Amino acid sequence: MRRVTRNVLIGTGVAAATAGLLCGAGEFMFRFTIDTRFPWSMMKLVRSGKVKGADLEGVHRDADEEAEAARWFDESKQPVVTFSEDGLRLHGWLLDPDCAAPKPHLYAICMHGYTGTPSEMAKYAHRFARLGFTALTPAMRGHELSEGRYTGMGWLERRDLMAWIRLIVESDPDARILLDGLSMGAACVMMTVGEPDLPRNVVAAIEDCGYSSVWDQFLFNAKGMYRLPNKWLAVPVVEAMSAACRRAAGYGFKEASSVSSLRHATIPMLFIHGSADTFVDPSFLDRNYQACASLHRDRLLIAGAGHAMSASTSPNTYWRKVTGFVRDVFAL
Repeated sequence: MRRVTRNVLIGTGVAAATAGLLCGAGEFMFRFTIDTRFPWSMMKLVRSGKVKGADLEGVHRDADEEAEAARWFDESKQPVVTFSEDGLRLHGWLLDPDCAAPKPHLYAICMHGYTGTPSEMAKYAHRFARLGFTALTPAMRGHELSEGRYTGMGWLERRDLMAWIRLIVESDPDARILLDGLSMGAACVMMTVGEPDLPRNVVAAIEDCGYSSVWDQFLFNAKGMYRLPNKWLAVPVVEAMSAACRRAAGYGFKEASSVSSLRHATIPMLFIHGSADTFVDPSFLDRNYQACASLHRDRLLIAGAGHAMSASTSPNTYWRKVTGFVRDVFAL
């Protein structure tokens, strides 16, 4: 009996120690990825230049266009501010149409990715501005000039995007709005289109290399980037991250789902991904596309494109598809 009791106590101690280690690892990873005030957060490391964000690897076949768009962005941007539903001051940049005959009431909201800034959306905003759209490039909460401690990975930001949409509609009730997002911004767009209070002014949406859910994304990174074995380590660590996130930031990774939101989508949507993306699983393209309830939906897989590199890898193919989609939906 003593031996059995001893073995039970040892087993219980090992299990408790293991659970403690997993919880500690999950807490650290949550702080590292989500908490922008954590001393060693990814956000602070990227801002300091000590590490890069999601590397845009590959040949930039649109380097000249990127340079031109960057100049246009810096010269044309106008500051604009709104407030989130939880009281954060959100900052963005407004850019006028860049064409001879601007189209009335057309707006494009371009959402950047994780650890990024609005300027990374310059070439996308410029393309839409040249089609006659007024472009808006918001800074996600906790990014650039926008307030916020915790990154929502698109989930909290979906309501922030709704605030930007309302700002436009209040100033122009006849507005017709295009949503465009890259990576985390793409997830934000997909999570927004399923909102029950989405105004009819939002006419269409484009997502480029977005994930199917925050849970899926972190599990993919845990296995791919950090080489954590799936069954006995990756899943428990991500579960612990999600629990820590729910306690501190108010959301869990599984509820933050593009797939669930897309099941309620009704507007035309275009889904894009690169086949060589090692940061966001290319298989998420099919998962998101299949989940979308919109009658008008299309998809584009760019062969050989890395993360957020589809437009740079095959600019002609990319913009032929995007421009055709926009012209068709907005009858340009």
